[in-house]
Amino acid sequence: MRTQPQHLSADVQNTNEISNFMKKNILASSSPRRKRLLNQIGFNFSIIKSNVQEHNKLTFPPEAFAEYWAREKSKTVAKSHPESIVIGADTIVSLNGEIYGKPENETDSLNMLMMLSGRTHEVITGISLILLNQEIDITFNERTFVTLANLDKYTILKYIKNYAPCDKAGSYGIQDGFAAYIEKINGCYFNVMGLPLSSFYKVYRTIIR
Repeated sequence: MRTQPQHLSADVQNTNEISNFMKKNILASSSPRRKRLLNQIGFNFSIIKSNVQEHNKLTFPPEAFAEYWAREKSKTVAKSHPESIVIGADTIVSLNGEIYGKPENETDSLNMLMMLSGRTHEVITGISLILLNQEIDITFNERTFVTLANLDKYTILKYIKNYAPCDKAGSYGIQDGFAAYIEKINGCYFNVMGLPLSSFYKVYRTIIR
């Protein structure tokens, strides 16, 4: 009877353990962009949308603001799923300390993009990973600097009409037609989409080891 080398058997066992662990992941977000990014790296997860109602009344600095809402999302779902790793995320845009979330309507969208036009702003994503039954509760953030070209009102209104960006922080998507107006980014591209894959996965691996 043929037997596996001991080191290979251990590797297979570790791979199976990780595979089994990854089946217990929950994304506490219905964001199609975060779903797409996690699928892109072959991440196994289910989606349970958090019922947290976000608002801009908190007087937190931008990094703390993003982290707070990310943790609120994961914490709410984790209470009902203590055996799962629950992932919460919240992305905001910040310019000179002012926070820009998702616009309420097209007028709000226009005003946001007029403010961001020709300037460098920060995109900040707060990420929270909670595994209640092991008392794991980790929250961190990632920052990316984005420089936009100068945009006139007509260009912005055309973009809003074609892409309806009211579901995106800062009222634009780096992955859609707005890419033509992004002159430079400094930091993680995927962070601007809503989930910094590399830093997220680095932290995630510390949990499953």
